[in-house]
Amino acid sequence: MPQIIRNTLLSARDLAVTAGPFVLLALVLLCGAYFLLKPNPPHQVVLATGPENSDYAEFGKRYAAELKRYGIEVKLVSSPGSATNLRMLRGVPATPGAAPAPAAGGGAAPAGATTADAGPAQAVVGPAQDLPHVDLAFVQGGSSASLSGIEEEKRGEPLVSLGSLFHEPVWLFYREDSAKKLNKQAMITQLPQLRGLRVNVGGRGSGTPGIITKMLAANGLDRDSVKRSRLEQTPAVMALLAGEQDAVVFASAPESPLVRMLLMTPGIKLMEFPQAEAYSRQVPFLTPVVLPRGIVDIARDVPPRDVSLVSTTSSLVAREATHPALMQLFVQAARKIHGGTGWFARSGEFPSAQSPDMPLAKEAERFYRNGPPLLQRYLPFGLANLIDRMWVALISIIAILIPLARVVPPVYEFRIRSRVFRWYRHLRQIEDALNAKRSAPEDLLGQVNRLDEHVELIAVPLAYADQLYALKSHIQLVRDRLKKEV
Repeated sequence: MPQIIRNTLLSARDLAVTAGPFVLLALVLLCGAYFLLKPNPPHQVVLATGPENSDYAEFGKRYAAELKRYGIEVKLVSSPGSATNLRMLRGVPATPGAAPAPAAGGGAAPAGATTADAGPAQAVVGPAQDLPHVDLAFVQGGSSASLSGIEEEKRGEPLVSLGSLFHEPVWLFYREDSAKKLNKQAMITQLPQLRGLRVNVGGRGSGTPGIITKMLAANGLDRDSVKRSRLEQTPAVMALLAGEQDAVVFASAPESPLVRMLLMTPGIKLMEFPQAEAYSRQVPFLTPVVLPRGIVDIARDVPPRDVSLVSTTSSLVAREATHPALMQLFVQAARKIHGGTGWFARSGEFPSAQSPDMPLAKEAERFYRNGPPLLQRYLPFGLANLIDRMWVALISIIAILIPLARVVPPVYEFRIRSRVFRWYRHLRQIEDALNAKRSAPEDLLGQVNRLDEHVELIAVPLAYADQLYALKSHIQLVRDRLKKEV
C-alpha cells in the first residue's frame, strides 16, 4: 500500500476514534428524541363516517383514497350519524335500546370520486353496540348538544376540530299527494303544515333529529305535533316512495346519492324555507343558503327557481391525542376534496377555519394561516414531516454537542503527538544509562538502532511531520555521541 494512502487511512482512523464517543452520544440523543417525539404517524387511522349512501360515507371513500397516496390506511367505520360519531370519539357509552345501524355498503359515488379506491373496508356500528375506537369523524354542526346532558367529567377525551368542510342543508322532501290534502297548490311552505303528518326526522344516533326538534320548537310545535319516525336514510326514502311516509328530513351535503335521486323523482317535492334568515337567528348553528336555479339539472331547469334553505356545516373532528402529522394530512386532503365549487359553496370557501362547536386544532390553524408546511412543497412527505417534527430536538442536540465538540481537536492532537513523544522516554533512558556508565556504549548503540527502527514505522499526518523529524534528529544526536564513546 502506498505510504500516502496508509497515512491518510491512519489519520482517518485517529479522527474516527477521537470523535467516535461524540458521534455515539449524538446518535443516542437523536434516537431518544425520535422515540420520545414519535414524528412519523401511524400507518392506520380510523375514520367514522355515516349511514349507507350518505354524504359522509361517500366523502370517507375520498379521504381513504387520498391518504393512501401517503401510505396511510384509512379504516372507515359506518355509523348512524353525527351524535354516534361524537360518542365514539369521546368514548362515551351509547344509549341502550336503540336499533342497530344498517350494514355498510356501496352506492353511487358522487361526481369526482375516485372509483378505483371507492370501496375501502368498512366496519359498522349501531347505537346500542359497544363503541369502537375512532381517531377522526365527520360531525354535523350542533351535534355537540347531544352530549350536553352528560356530566363534564364523563364526556371522555377532549376533541379538536380540523375545520368546517361543507354545507349540510336541511332537506325536507314530501309527497305531492300528501300536500294536496292541505291545499290546492300541493305545497308545504312552513313547518306547522306538517302537523299530523307522518314525518321521518332521522335515524337514532344522527344529528338531524336535534336540528328538526329545534326548528319545530321555533314554530311553537312540540315533539308530538307530527307523527315522528326514526328510520335510517335509505329505509326512510324507500318508505317515502312507497307512500308509508308523508315526508322525510335529513341534513346532508348534495353529494349524497339519495338527495340527488329525490330531487329528480316525480311526485316528490322539496320544501322551501322562505324564513331561512329567521331560523338562523333562532338556531345559532343554522345559516341561510340558496339552492340556485338549474343547479341540479340545467337542461331540465331543476329546480325551476332559486330555493331558500337552512343549513348547518359539517366539520372534521379528531381526538386531541391524534398524531399531528395525521391531522396535517387530513386538512390537506380536505382542501383537495372540498376546496372546489359546489351547489352551495364557491371555490376556496371550504375547508374553513370557522368551527363554532369546538376549538380548532393547532395543526389546522397552522395550515389555514400558512398553507402546507414549506418542506412538504419540495420534499417527500415522510422526510419533510421528519424534519418538521424533529428540528427543535435537532437544535437542542446541536446546542449540547457544540461545547463538547471543542474537546475533539485537543484530544486528536494529543493522540498524534503521543505517537511521537512516547519514544522520547526510551531515548532519555539510553542517555541516562550512558551518563551513569551502567551499560557499555556498544549495547546502548544497539538499543538506539532498534529504537530508530521502531520510529521509522511511525506514520503521522503531514501537519505533525516536523515533530517526527525532530525525534529522528535527536536519535541521530544520541547515536553520534555513542559512536564517540565506542
